Amino acid sequence: MRRYVIERSMPGVGERSLSEMRAAATQSNAGLAALAPDIQWVESYITDKKTFCVYLAKNEKVIRQHGKLTGFPVTKITEVRRVVDPTTAAVWSKRDGKTRKKPGKRS
Repeated sequence: MRRYVIERSMPGVGERSLSEMRAAATQSNAGLAALAPDIQWVESYITDKKTFCVYLAKNEKVIRQHGKLTGFPVTKITEVRRVVDPTTAAVWSKRDGKTRKKPGKRS
């Protein structure tokens, strides 16, 4: 499955209570169950006016189907090409067909 970030414009979402968030998560989980195994919710980041949800999905179509089933808006879908984190600097990399360590690392 591919990894996607789904942007949802939802004014006031950052002010919702924990019980409202719990209800939304339950609603989302029901939609996910109906579309399984083609979609999985990883996590969401909540701002004042938007949510940014990370999903694993077969394709964008199943993400839009989830939005229709749950009533959650799908403003923008972006496929993730690569994940970079602090450990990226310390791992082996492949470049030009040769395996090497990042500069500054000794074997």
